[in-house]
Amino acid sequence: MDAETNPLLVDWDLPFGLPPFAQAKPEHFRPALERAMRLHKSELAAIAQQAAAPDFHNTIAAFDRAGELLTRIEAAFYNLTASATSPALQAVQRELAGPMAAHWSSVYQDATLFARVDAVHARRADSGLTPEQQRLVERFHIDFVRAGAQLADAPRARYAAVVQKLAELTTAFGQNVLHDEAAYTLPLPDEAAMAGLPDFVRAAARQAASERGLDGPVVTLSRSLIVPFLTFSERRDLREQAWRAWVGRGEQAGEHDNRPLAREILALRREQAQLLGFPTYADYALSDTMAQTRAQVWKLLDEVWERALVAFDAERSLLDEARSRAGVTGPIEPWDWRYWAEKVRLTRFAVDEAELKPYFALPNMVAAVFDCAGRLFGLRFTRRDDLAAYHGDVLAYEVSDAAGRSIGLFLHDNFSRPAKRSGAWMSALRWQHRNGGDGAEAVRPVILNNNNFAKAAPGEATLLSLDDVRTLFHEFGHGLHGLLSDVGYARLSGTKVLRDFVELPSQLFEHWAQEREVLKAHALHAQTGEPIPDALIERIEAARKFGQGYETVRYTASAIVDMAAHEAAEPVDDIVDFERRVLADRRAPAAAGMNHRLPHFQHLFSGASYAAGYYVYLWAEVLDCDAFEAFVEAGDAFDAPTAARLRQWIYGSGNSVEPGAAFRAFRGRDPRLEPMLKDRGLL
Repeated sequence: MDAETNPLLVDWDLPFGLPPFAQAKPEHFRPALERAMRLHKSELAAIAQQAAAPDFHNTIAAFDRAGELLTRIEAAFYNLTASATSPALQAVQRELAGPMAAHWSSVYQDATLFARVDAVHARRADSGLTPEQQRLVERFHIDFVRAGAQLADAPRARYAAVVQKLAELTTAFGQNVLHDEAAYTLPLPDEAAMAGLPDFVRAAARQAASERGLDGPVVTLSRSLIVPFLTFSERRDLREQAWRAWVGRGEQAGEHDNRPLAREILALRREQAQLLGFPTYADYALSDTMAQTRAQVWKLLDEVWERALVAFDAERSLLDEARSRAGVTGPIEPWDWRYWAEKVRLTRFAVDEAELKPYFALPNMVAAVFDCAGRLFGLRFTRRDDLAAYHGDVLAYEVSDAAGRSIGLFLHDNFSRPAKRSGAWMSALRWQHRNGGDGAEAVRPVILNNNNFAKAAPGEATLLSLDDVRTLFHEFGHGLHGLLSDVGYARLSGTKVLRDFVELPSQLFEHWAQEREVLKAHALHAQTGEPIPDALIERIEAARKFGQGYETVRYTASAIVDMAAHEAAEPVDDIVDFERRVLADRRAPAAAGMNHRLPHFQHLFSGASYAAGYYVYLWAEVLDCDAFEAFVEAGDAFDAPTAARLRQWIYGSGNSVEPGAAFRAFRGRDPRLEPMLKDRGLL
């Protein structure tokens, strides 16, 4: 296929440089990416082989600009494979995983190119560079070193082979999880099977069946459907079936079994780290984080774990009392917890999710996040119905600043689909930067939020749970991190920060979801339009810390297993047995379970971003709770001077400033642990 007939290789003339999703087919991506890789290599060769002595502009800034075509085709491709995949796209993804990894290894292991980067790095302090330019030099130098650029020939080649194999394995791991999620449905054929389910769960189950061409309502493994099913279903046998399918993803014998893949990934990562001189993969991963060391991570996890166990036991006592009053005997099982917790929440705090959800219609909550962004940062979001994305569910919004200048495009993809991976995430089709070359305009970002909310039937409002609302605000916080980026260079843009800083902007934005004035303005009843009553808000606030023991145990258990697996001195032969032994050693309560078990832990095994890094949500929570205290101290959740500092140092600075320095510039000091413990009810 030649360039003239491949829509990915002609000029993208849509507004904001949107990809030509309507014309691009799976068969277009391989030739387009192969051509883009060749072009990238030729651009890099021109940088590496030039006669001029290396300096910031002819080497570092040029390297930052190189590969623009590859970057945008990659972004479009990986967005589709995550959000709207198909067997044909998955086949291309498997075929290209190794070659793409090999390409990037060859880039960062290019000895001639690294020599130029290294020379600029050695003189960075006395070359008249701005602080941002020095930061860019340092980040690129770290990228090269961590990719094996300083290794001798044989270990450097082995390192590249390991990285290539890891790319193939992590691709297969993610596809296996998607297979298990898409393949499972639990039929609800009659009223007996739907006993206890409120109308919104029944409607979501009917819609899930309709989307799959099935007769009769079904439960899927979409979190926004299975969690309310486990919460309300009176059928304990069906709750157990659904729960076992949910936690058993990736653990089924056969071609989609993730257990051997995870075992091999762990072994290769251990080798990868040792090639670079690190004793374990955890040491390698943490060396480029705020935490820096395993000891720092374990200090935080240990502190929270012990407090969480105490809180969990207190919550279990309340559930046991409720079960005893109902005449239920025997130990509480994981598929029972949410059901009985809801009973306690209703009787103790008079908070009923079925009563709450009509106040949290998705369009109103989207209006809430836009309103908060406007009040904090002066942003305006205008629907662009003329811009089509990759699926009909995706809504496009042009984003303008307080002066009316267009600063970017925001794409919102909120609904669960069989061809969409689970979870919620932010990604970008374009990153903000001003390094386009002489005379080039600044690049405006194109930012996506993906959620997996259970879609209502046509004509009905999609209703969110409080957890869904927090997810919406969380991902939008990531989106703001991309949209408000104000840096000169693509490598430093938006969320391209250290992993344990990246969750700060997202988790911080969650705080506005529970602000009373936000709720009064936007939590409007889906049928009556009435604002949420003050009494109900007070009940929500009173109940907010109930369940935090359970949630904290589940999260921290997953973080502990992640760290243990990636710091293991010996190979992990059986990941399920390893997980069991780690949890037993920590006295983890079986009734709580984990957020993610190893066979489906996509944070760890569908890529390396959160490997030895699942702790980052807790690390960032220390930062976000302390950061929000700045607004509390100001006496206004929308205090303008505080918001201006927040925009400059947290949402706008990307990776142009060391993250600890950025936090201190905003807060005036280092973060404190106590606000997080207080917020979780662990203090």
